[in-house]
Amino acid sequence: MLNIKGLQVKLEEEDKQILKGVDLKIEPGSVHAIMGPNGSGKSTLSYVLSGKDGYEVTYGSAQLEGADLLDMEPEERAAAGLFLAFQYPVEIPGVGNMTFLRTAVNAQRKSRGEEELSAGDFLKEVRAKAKSLSIDADMLKRPVNVGFSGGEKKRNEILQMAMLEPKMCILDETDSGLDVDAMKLVAEGVNALRSEGRSFLVITHYQRLLDHIQPDVVHIMADGRIVKTGGPELALEVENNGYADILAEVA
Repeated sequence: MLNIKGLQVKLEEEDKQILKGVDLKIEPGSVHAIMGPNGSGKSTLSYVLSGKDGYEVTYGSAQLEGADLLDMEPEERAAAGLFLAFQYPVEIPGVGNMTFLRTAVNAQRKSRGEEELSAGDFLKEVRAKAKSLSIDADMLKRPVNVGFSGGEKKRNEILQMAMLEPKMCILDETDSGLDVDAMKLVAEGVNALRSEGRSFLVITHYQRLLDHIQPDVVHIMADGRIVKTGGPELALEVENNGYADILAEVA
């Protein structure tokens, strides 16, 4: 699904290398988690894969289902099946949530040569998916994320993911700022979307999210590289002992 080889990235505005040779392979249907200290490059990896401005790839490659991801515009990456759930979802005053969702869904369908959803079909689908995520109808009527709590913003991101049905979902610290109940709801929404044809990359600081979204593989990132890979027990090791032992081991 996703194949990253030797990815090196620096900030455009300053000559600062952030990613220093990332190798990562994610199979279809699998859930990978990336953990690591602050400043290790976790969020930068998600931004570069999704096409955010301000970063320059100096070496390496990233492919989505064999296609060159880095050669695509951000909207082409989205249409190809890449989705990024933000750590801090932005508010979009004046744009209704329903309008935003329907426009996004139909733009992607159109780019793939599929028929656009009618207003009736879209309404039926969005209501069903919102109900499964405990999102009330009032949230659908409001402007995107405006006045939403942290938990509502994150659930709204999962609703977008449910509607767009991407192949490769990247969650950038989705658990940030959530209480336990909100995190459980978000995790349930993610788990409901797990399938053989959809993969996840979950970027997190905490084991607690991985109690609910159980990963197949856990990676530890430090200083712009993935320094250790293991099973779910690796996240427990970090929770119990921090990163110091792992970093000393791989130094």
